[in-house]
Amino acid sequence: MIGQLQEDARAVEAAARTRPDRDLEEVLATVAWNVIAEPGDGVAGALIGELGAVEALRIAGGRDGRLLPPGTRVRALEEALARWRPRVSAQAVADALIGAANAGAALLMPGDGLWPTAVDDLGVHAPVALWVRGDPVLLSAEPRVAIVGARASSPYGDLLAAEFAGDLAAGGAVIVSGGAYGIDGVAHRAALGVGGPTIALLAGGVDRAYPLGHEGLLREIAAKGAVVSEVPCGTAPTKWRFLSRNRLIAAIGDATVVVEAGWRSGSINTAGHAAALGRPLGAVPGPVGSASSAGCHRLMREYDARCVTTAGEIRELWESGVATSERSEIADPDRTRLLDALSTRSALPAQELARRSGLSPERVGSLLGLLELDGVVVRANGAWRRTPGGE
Repeated sequence: MIGQLQEDARAVEAAARTRPDRDLEEVLATVAWNVIAEPGDGVAGALIGELGAVEALRIAGGRDGRLLPPGTRVRALEEALARWRPRVSAQAVADALIGAANAGAALLMPGDGLWPTAVDDLGVHAPVALWVRGDPVLLSAEPRVAIVGARASSPYGDLLAAEFAGDLAAGGAVIVSGGAYGIDGVAHRAALGVGGPTIALLAGGVDRAYPLGHEGLLREIAAKGAVVSEVPCGTAPTKWRFLSRNRLIAAIGDATVVVEAGWRSGSINTAGHAAALGRPLGAVPGPVGSASSAGCHRLMREYDARCVTTAGEIRELWESGVATSERSEIADPDRTRLLDALSTRSALPAQELARRSGLSPERVGSLLGLLELDGVVVRANGAWRRTPGGE
């Protein structure tokens, strides 16, 4: 693949524009992995960590099994190769580079001076690369506090999120959130409103405004802060990628604060990652009968989250370095990815589902069987679709 890319004048030019200071082959290989592997792919992370992006890519292309690092589980690698092969495409890599160059997105690679070392705590699940529109320095500026919460937030939650984010940003803290409606958007706007720094971590490419209603907000964040993603430009946000993105919010934040959250929500997922990483975790209490605060109360009870009610108490989280116990409820990520790839309207063959989900055809086949037993999917003429209301 590297040879093909080096012969593609547009790809080479885009790579040079994106990272003129790094070796061309390494840039091309890193972006290739960014296209081939889904966020958090531990096998890809282990291979790259052991061999480097260039040599690991030769294994992904099936060219040289002798490069396999000692101790690598053969079955895990075989499954990984099966899910990577449908995505091995020089054109897709070229498109990612050209899209980034057109969007003015910078490429951050491990080993860069601006690489946020906080994400390295994710181990083999750390991002292969990061794409940034805006100021990449903010990813390592201190302190950084993640403020997250419900999309369908209440006036109570909006008021507190704005107060906390504004006070903290005015004091120099970088506000980290996910760019979504509700608490995320309130936190970003409050930081911008006081002239403070803020980072929006997206589940799709940095060239795609999601949600569309936040197109103006994300443009302002890119101009005054940073819009960041670990997936290439042009990539659509999916349920699986939102869940995977949450681990980055937790990793980059020196502390995570959940302002409002339902009993089951993406914010609980983010909090679980923060707890697993040993990051300080805070939760804002709400009315005992409020469904939008039920998740915060759960965090205080089950995750040992600290009750926070003021910006000063939030500062104490990272100043004291109080960590939380690791106790998170994590669904099978492969099942989530497959469900996200399925459609309720049109049936898709298993091979296409493997390509969309990034799973091996064998893994897709076994999961489809289980989902069929649960009544979540149905088979029609050799293809599969999700049943209405299925999970």
